[in-house]
Amino acid sequence: MLDRLDLGLRLDSADYKQQIQALMLELAELQRACWQARIPVVVVLEGWAASGKGALVRKLTGYMDPRGFRVHPIWPATPEERRHPFLWRFWSSLPPRGAVAIFYHSWYGRVLEDRLFERIEPLAVPAAMGQINAFERQLVDDGAAIAKFWMHVDRDTLKSRLRKARADELQAWRIRPEDLEQAKRYRRYAALAEEMLTYTSSGHAPWTLVEAHCRRWAQVKVFSSLVATLREALERRRVAQALPPATPQAQLGPMEPDWLARVDLSQTLAEDEYRAQLGRAQLRLLKLQKKIFKWDLPVLVMFEGWDAAGKGGAIQRLTAELDPRSFAVHTFSAPSAEELRFPYLWRFWRALPTAGRIGILDRSWYGRVLVERVEGLATESEWQRAYQEINEFESQLVDFGMVVVKIWLQISPEVQLQRFEERRDSPFKHYKLTDEDWRNREKWPLYAVAVNQMLQRTSTAIAPWTLVPANDKYFARVRVIEAVAEAIEAGLARR
Repeated sequence: MLDRLDLGLRLDSADYKQQIQALMLELAELQRACWQARIPVVVVLEGWAASGKGALVRKLTGYMDPRGFRVHPIWPATPEERRHPFLWRFWSSLPPRGAVAIFYHSWYGRVLEDRLFERIEPLAVPAAMGQINAFERQLVDDGAAIAKFWMHVDRDTLKSRLRKARADELQAWRIRPEDLEQAKRYRRYAALAEEMLTYTSSGHAPWTLVEAHCRRWAQVKVFSSLVATLREALERRRVAQALPPATPQAQLGPMEPDWLARVDLSQTLAEDEYRAQLGRAQLRLLKLQKKIFKWDLPVLVMFEGWDAAGKGGAIQRLTAELDPRSFAVHTFSAPSAEELRFPYLWRFWRALPTAGRIGILDRSWYGRVLVERVEGLATESEWQRAYQEINEFESQLVDFGMVVVKIWLQISPEVQLQRFEERRDSPFKHYKLTDEDWRNREKWPLYAVAVNQMLQRTSTAIAPWTLVPANDKYFARVRVIEAVAEAIEAGLARR
């Protein structure tokens, strides 16, 4: 692939000035159009050292509104970043809707330099490429424009440019040891790049290979491709906005399983037995917390369930005996104005626990296929594709070594009504009851369909759902702690 590029392509000065001026004016207009349409733009610059990426960035940003873009130079991961899944730091750097992010090097370092310097196991490379493809597809499906460029030069040109740069005191500081290693191991790095380009040039985010011996030619090619990418993203947005709303599904299909109906809500615990079992379960979990810290095991526990199902009480008992320095509880409600400027998974990536800690989520990304679906806050295409996006997300967490525990607290409509009335009549609990709770209760059949389909499509072998009968709070609280302990013990056994 790379060896078939015509590196002799050139543009003379006059043609370059004429073409680049028109392209830059058009890019400035498209930047404004993407801002108005709230389309995030991601530009990925990869390629050989000294292939002109820096000059390209300076030229590109010179015509752009500086309030609307940010350049991210990507270096090897820090110790803190290595305590998260590798895409975590890139999710944290995504541009808000309407803005532009330029990645000078990117997530592709995972399958290029990390491979060259043996910082990744060979068996982990296919999974990393799959995660990258899923990441980019999710961004494009969410409306982003992604333009990826590989800047290519031959070995002699690479060596010559590196020599000149090292001799220039204004440029020498930019030359990394990794850049020099590229020149020494050119054929190996080229082979890694060929494989990466083959497996990650997808229909939603294709690579543009850029002949970079002539920097004028390279800049015109990059800007022409970027113009086409932005136009395409604007057209996708126009088409998406024209789609009609979906009709809510009020009952399961004849062949769809009713997971919720299978939950035995008659299970109970007497108060004295509850006290005894709760103490044993909490002690078991406390001992496991020490092992989590020792073995750098990240643990994520998420709670979903009906309103008044007892999530708060379960979380309180789950954490009562734990060292508070090693866990954090995150409560999620409707996204803020800032969070709405990013893909819906963005705020959850930022709440992930680091290695050795426990993260507890009161509500989670499943709001996409529950409340956002039922209340019409997400389009049908958005919540339908979310099943795959969620499974991919959780797969990445498990591949990283994280223990993922998903709890659904199930109660009957009758018990929910009883608890609503208790909250309404209690001066200490009435703040927990809102008009929205009553409105949601009226939509119980719609939510029941959404929950069952969520369970059917996202209870996977690596991240299964645990359905907890919660009509009896005592039984539910003990069962939650036992389920979390069992999952942690299984995770430790895999270490």
